[in-house]
Amino acid sequence: MTQLSRREFTQATLGSLLGYSLLETIFRQDAFADEVKPLAIEWLKQVNSLAADVRDQKLKQVEWQKQIEALFQKIDPADVLPLIDFDALTKDLKIVDNGANSLRPKFPKIEGLPTEYVFGRQVFALKKGRSVVPHGHDNMATAFLILKGDFHGRLYDRVKDEKSHILIKPTTDREFHRGEASSISDDKDNVHWFQAKSETAFIFNIHVLNVRPGKGEATGRVYLDPNGEKLADGLIRAKRLEHKQAHEIYG
Repeated sequence: MTQLSRREFTQATLGSLLGYSLLETIFRQDAFADEVKPLAIEWLKQVNSLAADVRDQKLKQVEWQKQIEALFQKIDPADVLPLIDFDALTKDLKIVDNGANSLRPKFPKIEGLPTEYVFGRQVFALKKGRSVVPHGHDNMATAFLILKGDFHGRLYDRVKDEKSHILIKPTTDREFHRGEASSISDDKDNVHWFQAKSETAFIFNIHVLNVRPGKGEATGRVYLDPNGEKLADGLIRAKRLEHKQAHEIYG
């Protein structure tokens, strides 16, 4: 019997493992695609089309919010899970003790689906009591779909920016459950804060960047403290926060 050197044995073993891993990936991708329903494929195409319309300013942001929320609430979250390969995405997931995990789902390569998407996407995973901390957005439109679990959601209109504060006005303060949706834009409900109320909770998020092209505005989050000074007409003078501060207070 020929004896293998340690190096030869290691190379042979690694080759087998890599081969198995590659086969496992291929089989998983095939199963992933097979689980996706035609209605979910059509839904995703419509999401991408709406994202293109708001990015290209063919659709006003407030109108986009109406349409994307209606579209999100038409889909059963159970049909979205195979679309983002939720089981693989969350396998061995350890949810952080502060704030939320931000997971990056991939869509399957299926005939009829776009090869590139106009929007970015994330899945937020949270433990009970943890939050997607209070923040607004600049030059961005975004929408949430509750995939699993329950949340306490608060939304605010962003009325006026000041150097160290932002004037906001509450618009929504209620429980959000599986299958419910919300959205924000530069023009309506620009600030949001979602806190998990169930043991674990998951949100599917899309975001469309640069919805005000040509104005030189950077895209990104603006963190703030909504428990600020209460003013007349329901306004709140919310202090601007850094990322770390926001998570220390609300994460």
